[in-house]
Amino acid sequence: MTFLGVSVTGATGMESALKRARLAQNLTQEEAVEQLNQITGGATDASLLSAWESGRKRTGMKNRRALSQLYRERSEVLFAHQDGRDTASVLEATGTDVVVRMLTRYTDLVEAMVEVVASAREHLVVTGSRSREKAYLAAIETAVAQQPDLVHYRVLYGPPRHRGLSEHLVRLLELRDPGERRNGVRTLHIGIVEPLEAMERYFVASETAAVVPLPSFHGAEGFDCGVLLGREAAVGLVQHGREACASARPVETLEAVRALPVRHGATPEVGEV
Repeated sequence: MTFLGVSVTGATGMESALKRARLAQNLTQEEAVEQLNQITGGATDASLLSAWESGRKRTGMKNRRALSQLYRERSEVLFAHQDGRDTASVLEATGTDVVVRMLTRYTDLVEAMVEVVASAREHLVVTGSRSREKAYLAAIETAVAQQPDLVHYRVLYGPPRHRGLSEHLVRLLELRDPGERRNGVRTLHIGIVEPLEAMERYFVASETAAVVPLPSFHGAEGFDCGVLLGREAAVGLVQHGREACASARPVETLEAVRALPVRHGATPEVGEV
């Protein structure tokens, strides 16, 4: 699947500086990501490195710094093929057309998030540690149970804020073993972003649509509104979540999930999803 919104290497067929730097050290992609993960503590794989090298996907700042260290080359050299501004990306050209609908009621917000989950067939990325809406969490579990080829990423920002989310993570691990592969691909990834003071992100994204919750339009409490985004924005958020999960600490056993503290009461009470 092609992810939009990122400049792609031009038609000349020239290799990127990022790929040339790896080849100069006589490293395979598998060897390079092994050394990269030793620096970052993440879980980048060879397919993601290949996408970075070709320019199909944009490398995050943490991995840029680590690759600069690994290859002993400046970031602006290694990633020039990703940062070129000669041609506007599809997302830039689309502009506000990526906004499908503003969601101004909590019921609309939950309905849209459930629909994004239910329609996912390739990737489903969910971020945040505050989820507790039962219908939403149940929809995720149903998708994981009924779509065996669906690759699901759950990115936590700090420990769960509610017992319901902890129980949801346990149910995901009961449905799938993160260590198993389907057609050579791991289909369940759960990670916690550290340090704990990292800015929390809230969104759900599939390969075709995404929902980002927003602060309430109706008062100072809660996050009961949001925005429904189309494909061009959704694929960018999927990439965001995949990179965040790759650099997060894996939490992929029942013991690891049950060991997470639950930070009760650390969030607004109205409209949490």
